[in-house]
Amino acid sequence: MATLYLVEQGAQVQKEYQRLLVCKEGEVLQEVPIGRVERVVVLGRIGFTTPALLALLDADIPVVFLTQQGQVRGRLTGRTRGNLALRHRQYECSRDPAFCLQVARSIVSGKLLNYRARCLRQGRRGQDEAAAIAEQLRVYAERALQADDMAEVRGIEGIGSRLYFRLLRAALPEEFAFPRRERRPPPDPVNALLSLAYTLLGESIFAALEVVGLDPYDGFFHSDAYGRPALALDLAEEFRGIVADSVVLTLLNRRVLRASDFTRVGRGVYLKPEALKRFLAAYTHRLNERVWHPVWNKHLTYQQVFEGQARLLARLIRGESERYIPFRVK
Repeated sequence: MATLYLVEQGAQVQKEYQRLLVCKEGEVLQEVPIGRVERVVVLGRIGFTTPALLALLDADIPVVFLTQQGQVRGRLTGRTRGNLALRHRQYECSRDPAFCLQVARSIVSGKLLNYRARCLRQGRRGQDEAAAIAEQLRVYAERALQADDMAEVRGIEGIGSRLYFRLLRAALPEEFAFPRRERRPPPDPVNALLSLAYTLLGESIFAALEVVGLDPYDGFFHSDAYGRPALALDLAEEFRGIVADSVVLTLLNRRVLRASDFTRVGRGVYLKPEALKRFLAAYTHRLNERVWHPVWNKHLTYQQVFEGQARLLARLIRGESERYIPFRVK
């Protein structure tokens, strides 16, 4: 168990010897050895005893706090990980327009090619439009590599994403139709699931960047807004379709989640607690799937792929390689 997700509202995390106990009303709901946990993600109102928090800090296990709807509230971390020389070099590179453009081209090209791979798979399931959109995504992926400036890269990314989402909407069951991507708040079940999936994906990549020693907040493609993990958002781009969207499509098309699993809170729509557990189980399963990594020349889980991509980026920052190679599925 790499990531421990906590969703039981009103529960408390306690420490007993070298174990974390998730308790509620005097009952132990879950028991996990601290040595098996790499990260804790808390959704909603869940408490911690001081010994439990200190044990997590001593073990250098970060705790990410989200609202019950999946919005990031903050992080608790122990010792700062990383290589100071690498981070100094990262900050220099992030202020070099040519370097940022080079990385952005690769990220967007990789994202669109992974979108293309999903379209081709959808085409094998009878979507007539899939092959045409896949070809357009291939063309735009090539154009991204030749873009003259960051505005052109962002424009190509926007066009490619609109094409892809047109097909994504067609791949969903009729009861889950949605007109467009909207986030704050998500107005329908699909947007609710996409927002949650993208948040979890970003947190998974945030953790990988910290392991490698990079600063998740200083990016090359996304702007550095206060409190925004720009580099984590950068690397998340190439995995949106093949990890986050894949989980959402699987859950809805296999009827693991139904319309009755969602509830409206104010202007937003969110998963009910029991459905949230099913979603987290599916996301965890996806991260543990093993895929072939052509650069590292071996099968890795997706969480290991995230770390592998962070290491490739670190190589570029150190001047040990000529370009960033995005991860691509076949």
